[in-house]
Amino acid sequence: MSFGQGGPSWGPGGTQTPDWAALADESAARKRRKRWLLIGGGVLATAAIGAIVATAVISTNKNNSSGKHASELPAPTDLPNETAEPEPSFSSVAPPPPPNPKDYISNAKKDRAPITVDAFFPGKKLTMGDRVYVKGATQQTKNCAATTKGALGSILVNNGCDQVLRATYSKDGVAVTVGLAVFPTEAQAKKAAQQSSGSIATLSGAGVPAFCPPGSVCRRTANSYGRYAYFAISGFTSGKSVTTADKNVYATGDDLTNFTFRQIHRRGELQASAAATAQTG
Repeated sequence: MSFGQGGPSWGPGGTQTPDWAALADESAARKRRKRWLLIGGGVLATAAIGAIVATAVISTNKNNSSGKHASELPAPTDLPNETAEPEPSFSSVAPPPPPNPKDYISNAKKDRAPITVDAFFPGKKLTMGDRVYVKGATQQTKNCAATTKGALGSILVNNGCDQVLRATYSKDGVAVTVGLAVFPTEAQAKKAAQQSSGSIATLSGAGVPAFCPPGSVCRRTANSYGRYAYFAISGFTSGKSVTTADKNVYATGDDLTNFTFRQIHRRGELQASAAATAQTG
Protein backbone atom coordinates (compact mmCIF):
# COMPACT_ATOMS: atom_id res chain seq x y z
CA MET A 1 0.00 0.00 0.00
CA SER A 2 1.34 3.46 -0.82
CA PHE A 3 0.27 6.89 0.45
CA GLY A 4 2.05 8.81 -2.28
CA GLN A 5 5.16 10.79 -2.26
CA GLY A 6 6.22 12.02 1.18
CA GLY A 7 4.00 9.46 3.05
CA PRO A 8 5.22 6.91 5.49
CA SER A 9 7.12 3.99 4.25
CA TRP A 10 6.00 0.67 5.53
CA GLY A 11 9.27 -1.03 5.17
CA PRO A 12 10.86 -3.19 2.49
CA GLY A 13 8.80 -5.61 0.57
CA GLY A 14 5.84 -3.27 0.55
CA THR A 15 4.10 -5.05 3.45
CA GLN A 16 1.39 -3.38 5.48
CA THR A 17 3.39 -3.62 8.73
CA PRO A 18 5.10 -0.29 9.79
CA ASP A 19 8.83 -0.17 10.38
CA TRP A 20 8.65 0.50 14.16
CA ALA A 21 12.41 0.71 14.63
CA ALA A 22 12.72 3.49 12.10
CA LEU A 23 9.83 5.37 13.64
CA ALA A 24 11.45 5.10 17.11
CA ASP A 25 14.75 6.41 15.77
CA GLU A 26 13.07 9.41 14.18
CA SER A 27 11.22 10.22 17.45
CA ALA A 28 14.43 10.04 19.45
CA ALA A 29 16.20 12.29 16.98
CA ARG A 30 13.44 14.89 17.25
CA LYS A 31 13.67 14.88 21.08
CA ARG A 32 17.42 15.31 20.90
CA ARG A 33 17.11 18.29 18.58
CA LYS A 34 14.54 19.91 20.87
CA ARG A 35 16.75 19.37 23.93
CA TRP A 36 19.76 20.93 22.26
CA LEU A 37 17.67 23.87 21.17
CA LEU A 38 16.60 24.41 24.82
CA ILE A 39 20.19 24.12 26.12
CA GLY A 40 21.48 26.48 23.46
CA GLY A 41 18.80 29.01 24.32
CA GLY A 42 19.76 28.88 28.01
CA VAL A 43 23.42 29.47 27.21
CA LEU A 44 22.52 32.41 25.04
CA ALA A 45 20.28 33.82 27.78
CA THR A 46 23.05 33.46 30.41
CA ALA A 47 25.54 35.14 28.12
CA ALA A 48 23.09 37.96 27.51
CA ILE A 49 22.57 38.52 31.30
CA GLY A 50 26.35 38.53 31.87
CA ALA A 51 26.75 41.11 29.13
CA ILE A 52 24.06 43.29 30.74
CA VAL A 53 25.76 43.06 34.19
CA ALA A 54 29.16 43.88 32.70
CA THR A 55 27.65 46.82 30.87
CA ALA A 56 26.08 48.05 34.13
CA VAL A 57 29.42 47.82 36.01
CA ILE A 58 31.24 49.68 33.25
CA SER A 59 28.47 52.27 33.12
CA THR A 60 28.64 52.77 36.90
CA ASN A 61 32.41 53.27 36.83
CA LYS A 62 32.06 55.76 34.00
CA ASN A 63 29.45 57.73 35.90
CA ASN A 64 31.42 58.23 39.19
CA SER A 65 32.41 61.83 39.97
CA SER A 66 36.14 61.29 39.57
CA GLY A 67 35.95 59.31 36.32
CA LYS A 68 38.12 56.57 37.86
CA HIS A 69 37.55 52.95 38.75
CA ALA A 70 36.93 52.12 42.42
CA SER A 71 40.40 50.61 42.73
CA GLU A 72 41.90 53.88 41.52
CA LEU A 73 40.04 56.17 44.00
CA PRO A 74 42.17 57.76 46.75
CA ALA A 75 41.94 56.39 50.29
CA PRO A 76 39.82 58.40 52.79
CA THR A 77 41.79 61.23 54.37
CA ASP A 78 39.96 61.27 57.72
CA LEU A 79 41.41 57.97 58.93
CA PRO A 80 44.43 58.13 61.30
CA ASN A 81 47.71 56.90 59.88
CA GLU A 82 48.83 55.53 63.25
CA THR A 83 47.00 54.16 66.24
CA ALA A 84 49.72 54.91 68.84
CA GLU A 85 48.90 57.19 71.80
CA PRO A 86 50.13 60.79 71.37
CA GLU A 87 53.24 61.55 73.40
CA PRO A 88 53.02 64.32 76.01
CA SER A 89 54.78 67.56 75.24
CA PHE A 90 56.84 69.48 77.79
CA SER A 91 57.77 73.11 77.90
CA SER A 92 61.43 73.81 77.29
CA VAL A 93 61.26 76.72 79.74
CA ALA A 94 62.28 75.66 83.25
CA PRO A 95 60.01 76.93 86.05
CA PRO A 96 61.56 79.47 88.39
CA PRO A 97 63.04 78.02 91.59
CA PRO A 98 60.91 78.43 94.71
CA PRO A 99 61.79 81.48 96.80
CA ASN A 100 64.12 80.92 99.75
CA PRO A 101 62.28 81.71 103.00
CA LYS A 102 65.46 83.08 104.58
CA ASP A 103 65.65 85.76 101.86
CA TYR A 104 62.43 87.25 103.21
CA ILE A 105 63.61 87.65 106.78
CA SER A 106 67.18 88.78 106.02
CA ASN A 107 66.49 92.32 104.79
CA ALA A 108 63.87 94.91 105.66
CA LYS A 109 63.23 95.57 101.94
CA LYS A 110 61.75 92.07 101.52
CA ASP A 111 60.54 91.44 105.07
CA ARG A 112 57.35 93.49 104.75
CA ALA A 113 54.92 91.53 106.95
CA PRO A 114 53.65 93.33 110.08
CA ILE A 115 55.86 92.97 113.16
CA THR A 116 53.75 92.43 116.30
CA VAL A 117 54.10 90.59 119.58
CA ASP A 118 51.17 88.33 118.71
CA ALA A 119 52.74 87.43 115.35
CA PHE A 120 55.84 86.06 117.10
CA PHE A 121 54.37 85.00 120.45
CA PRO A 122 50.71 84.06 119.83
CA GLY A 123 48.16 82.65 122.27
CA LYS A 124 48.20 82.39 126.05
CA LYS A 125 50.19 79.17 126.33
CA LEU A 126 53.08 77.48 124.59
CA THR A 127 53.35 73.70 124.27
CA MET A 128 56.71 72.12 123.52
CA GLY A 129 56.49 68.34 123.62
CA ASP A 130 54.93 67.43 126.95
CA ARG A 131 55.81 70.80 128.52
CA VAL A 132 53.26 73.62 128.71
CA TYR A 133 54.35 77.19 129.46
CA VAL A 134 52.00 80.00 130.44
CA LYS A 135 52.58 83.34 128.73
CA GLY A 136 52.99 86.31 131.03
CA ALA A 137 53.69 89.94 130.21
CA THR A 138 54.65 91.18 126.72
CA GLN A 139 56.07 94.43 125.38
CA GLN A 140 57.01 96.06 122.06
CA THR A 141 59.12 99.23 121.93
CA LYS A 142 61.42 101.19 119.64
CA ASN A 143 63.58 102.15 122.62
CA CYS A 144 65.93 99.21 122.23
CA ALA A 145 68.32 100.22 125.06
CA ALA A 146 65.49 100.37 127.63
CA THR A 147 64.90 96.63 127.29
CA THR A 148 68.39 95.62 128.37
CA LYS A 149 70.83 95.33 131.27
CA GLY A 150 74.50 96.19 131.11
CA ALA A 151 76.26 96.75 127.79
CA LEU A 152 73.66 95.10 125.58
CA GLY A 153 71.70 98.34 125.16
CA SER A 154 74.55 100.19 123.49
CA ILE A 155 75.37 97.14 121.35
CA LEU A 156 71.82 97.07 120.00
CA VAL A 157 71.76 100.80 119.32
CA ASN A 158 75.22 100.87 117.68
CA ASN A 159 74.20 98.12 115.27
CA GLY A 160 71.03 99.91 114.16
CA CYS A 161 68.32 98.21 116.24
CA ASP A 162 64.85 99.27 115.08
CA GLN A 163 62.72 97.82 117.89
CA VAL A 164 62.56 95.08 120.54
CA LEU A 165 59.70 92.70 121.34
CA ARG A 166 59.67 90.92 124.72
CA ALA A 167 57.58 88.05 126.08
CA THR A 168 57.82 86.11 129.36
CA TYR A 169 56.80 82.48 129.93
CA SER A 170 56.81 80.44 133.16
CA LYS A 171 56.39 76.88 134.39
CA ASP A 172 56.90 75.25 137.80
CA GLY A 173 58.72 78.19 139.43
CA VAL A 174 60.99 78.84 136.41
CA ALA A 175 60.56 81.90 134.16
CA VAL A 176 62.20 83.08 130.96
CA THR A 177 62.04 86.40 129.11
CA VAL A 178 62.84 86.41 125.38
CA GLY A 179 63.83 89.68 123.72
CA LEU A 180 63.58 89.82 119.90
CA ALA A 181 65.63 92.71 118.46
CA VAL A 182 64.85 93.76 114.86
CA PHE A 183 67.56 95.15 112.54
CA PRO A 184 67.55 96.40 108.94
CA THR A 185 69.88 93.63 107.70
CA GLU A 186 71.10 90.16 108.58
CA ALA A 187 74.68 91.37 108.97
CA GLN A 188 73.69 93.89 111.66
CA ALA A 189 71.69 91.31 113.64
CA LYS A 190 74.51 88.78 113.47
CA LYS A 191 77.05 91.34 114.66
CA ALA A 192 74.85 92.35 117.61
CA ALA A 193 74.50 88.71 118.71
CA GLN A 194 78.23 88.11 118.39
CA GLN A 195 79.06 91.22 120.43
CA SER A 196 76.46 90.37 123.07
CA SER A 197 77.32 91.46 126.62
CA GLY A 198 75.01 92.11 129.51
CA SER A 199 71.49 90.69 128.95
CA ILE A 200 67.94 91.37 128.02
CA ALA A 201 65.98 92.67 131.00
CA THR A 202 63.41 90.36 132.63
CA LEU A 203 59.76 91.29 132.14
CA SER A 204 57.49 90.44 135.08
CA GLY A 205 53.74 90.84 135.51
CA ALA A 206 50.61 89.04 134.25
CA GLY A 207 51.04 86.32 136.86
CA VAL A 208 54.83 86.12 136.77
CA PRO A 209 56.72 87.68 139.73
CA ALA A 210 60.03 89.45 139.37
CA PHE A 211 62.91 87.01 138.87
CA CYS A 212 66.68 87.13 138.49
CA PRO A 213 67.16 89.97 141.00
CA PRO A 214 70.51 91.80 141.19
CA GLY A 215 73.23 89.58 142.61
CA SER A 216 71.62 86.30 141.45
CA VAL A 217 72.92 84.07 138.71
CA CYS A 218 70.65 83.41 135.74
CA ARG A 219 71.18 81.74 132.41
CA ARG A 220 71.62 84.06 129.41
CA THR A 221 71.76 83.24 125.68
CA ALA A 222 72.17 85.22 122.44
CA ASN A 223 71.43 84.09 118.87
CA SER A 224 70.45 85.54 115.49
CA TYR A 225 68.59 84.42 112.37
CA GLY A 226 68.01 86.64 109.40
CA ARG A 227 67.65 90.25 110.48
CA TYR A 228 66.56 89.22 113.98
CA ALA A 229 68.74 88.81 117.05
CA TYR A 230 67.08 87.11 120.01
CA PHE A 231 68.22 87.08 123.62
CA ALA A 232 66.89 85.07 126.57
CA ILE A 233 67.32 85.19 130.34
CA SER A 234 65.92 82.37 132.48
CA GLY A 235 65.91 81.77 136.23
CA PHE A 236 63.89 80.91 139.32
CA THR A 237 60.93 83.07 140.34
CA SER A 238 62.11 82.51 143.94
CA GLY A 239 65.21 84.56 143.21
CA LYS A 240 67.77 81.82 143.85
CA SER A 241 70.74 81.43 141.55
CA VAL A 242 70.89 78.93 138.70
CA THR A 243 73.55 76.21 138.59
CA THR A 244 74.50 73.78 135.85
CA ALA A 245 72.57 71.10 137.73
CA ASP A 246 69.27 72.95 137.19
CA LYS A 247 68.27 71.14 134.00
CA ASN A 248 64.72 72.46 134.15
CA VAL A 249 65.99 76.04 133.81
CA TYR A 250 68.12 75.06 130.81
CA ALA A 251 65.21 73.17 129.23
CA THR A 252 62.90 76.18 129.66
CA GLY A 253 65.43 78.54 128.08
CA ASP A 254 66.08 76.12 125.19
CA ASP A 255 62.38 75.62 124.52
CA LEU A 256 61.73 79.34 124.28
CA THR A 257 64.73 80.13 122.09
CA ASN A 258 63.89 77.20 119.77
CA PHE A 259 60.32 78.43 119.54
CA THR A 260 61.50 81.95 118.70
CA PHE A 261 63.76 80.62 115.94
CA ARG A 262 60.85 78.64 114.45
CA GLN A 263 58.61 81.70 114.51
CA ILE A 264 61.19 83.75 112.61
CA HIS A 265 61.61 80.98 110.04
CA ARG A 266 57.85 80.57 109.75
CA ARG A 267 57.61 84.28 108.98
CA GLY A 268 59.99 83.75 106.05
CA GLU A 269 58.03 80.72 104.81
CA LEU A 270 54.75 82.60 104.74
CA GLN A 271 56.19 85.48 102.74
CA ALA A 272 58.05 83.15 100.33
CA SER A 273 54.84 81.16 99.76
CA ALA A 274 52.91 84.34 99.01
CA ALA A 275 55.58 85.43 96.53
CA ALA A 276 55.52 82.03 94.77
CA THR A 277 51.73 82.18 94.47
CA ALA A 278 51.98 85.65 92.93
CA GLN A 279 54.52 84.39 90.37
CA THR A 280 52.34 81.49 89.20
CA GLY A 281 49.04 83.34 89.45
